[in-house]
Amino acid sequence: MDPLAQLVVATLAFVVTHFVSSTPLRGAIAGALGEKAWIVLYSLVAFVAIGWMAWAYGAAPRAPLWPGLRLLPLLVMPAALVLLVGGVLGRNPTAVMQERALRSSEPARGMIRLTRHPVMWAIALWAAAHVLARGDLASLIFFGGFLAVALLGTVLIDARKRAAFGEDWRRFAAVTSNVPFGAIVAGRNRLVLGEIGWRVVAVAVVAYVALLAAHPLVFGARPY
Repeated sequence: MDPLAQLVVATLAFVVTHFVSSTPLRGAIAGALGEKAWIVLYSLVAFVAIGWMAWAYGAAPRAPLWPGLRLLPLLVMPAALVLLVGGVLGRNPTAVMQERALRSSEPARGMIRLTRHPVMWAIALWAAAHVLARGDLASLIFFGGFLAVALLGTVLIDARKRAAFGEDWRRFAAVTSNVPFGAIVAGRNRLVLGEIGWRVVAVAVVAYVALLAAHPLVFGARPY
């Protein structure tokens, strides 16, 4: 198969398998295997799909589409990493198996005041920055797949949680937003930096420095 065509197929497989969780098929599989087994299976399929994508991307030719904004990721990644670390370390009612947090008296705290999908938006920022930085067709397909999964994923997660948790979800959604800072700008929430904490910022800074150092070795490209 042509390398670029294989990248397209691998990316489509990645996108399609990720959206299975937002279809009735998820309930059928989870019901048959159990919730924990479903999560393991879903993670394994995602891991294989990403590996296939990465291999295909490495083999695909680079067909320039626009002059790449090479330094853009250097500016965007600090914010993406703060969102990622804050989303992983903090309590998030939209995350898998954390739905009981919706019933908390104050379900939106810390990074969730900014966006109820910090991890998804971190991935979206990373992907968009790299699409613009690389400026070639293979990168548009590869990183564009991650961008599509991240952005559409936030919408599908919201729809699934809304249907499953009813009033608890509506109360949570009333004080949060999908788009970062949306609820704060609208006056439905406020920024409390102390809830995010210096630990999140410190871990993000360490991760950023580590990525800069490892990027040429791991990904074969200098970030600056």
